Amino acid sequence: MVRDKNIAIKTAELLLQIKAIKLQPQEPFTWASGWKSPIYCDNRVTLSHPVIRNFLKEQLAVQIEALYGKPDVIAGVATGAIGIGMLVADYLSLPFIYVRPEAKKHGRQNQIEGHLEEGQTVVVIEDLISTGKSSLNAVDALKESGAEVKGMLALFSYGFSFAIENFKTHDLELTTLSDYDHLIEQARQSGHFKVEEIELLKSWRKDPSTWNV
Repeated sequence: MVRDKNIAIKTAELLLQIKAIKLQPQEPFTWASGWKSPIYCDNRVTLSHPVIRNFLKEQLAVQIEALYGKPDVIAGVATGAIGIGMLVADYLSLPFIYVRPEAKKHGRQNQIEGHLEEGQTVVVIEDLISTGKSSLNAVDALKESGAEVKGMLALFSYGFSFAIENFKTHDLELTTLSDYDHLIEQARQSGHFKVEEIELLKSWRKDPSTWNV
């Protein structure tokens, strides 16, 4: 869910500006899953742009406080959200931890890195929501460790219907600074894309697994 349309449009504009998001409706990308896609998103690029990363961390922090007050801990999902999660935690003067996809096979065999006490409240930070599975896997790990997960905030979401259902099933509130709908609106307003290209972008999300096959 996007809470602020203006912030959503601004975030989409910035992500496009620094090519953290690339749109190529006429020359689609191929994802690791094999899907053809007119969009490729790598929000780690934001870390290389101080003004933009500061804008993003501040907006995430403002929305966290508006939704949940101050949690005990901020958690980032490895690896994409470690950087932005740490920036948010620092801005709020809160402890930071991060969650691996699975426990390490060596050493202390941690899945959660950092100090987390049972019963502490946690807000999770993600850089990108696709299916939501990896994000919710991190939430499950936190809950199994005794944390109270208040919610998740992310920079961007594709807004897939199956991802929305995954979050509903987990009864977890997801808030994003921007999403695919606002990205398309920004792309349309920019005038850099033809009408037929905007229609191609819209059609992709309806059935991404078979689009352009």
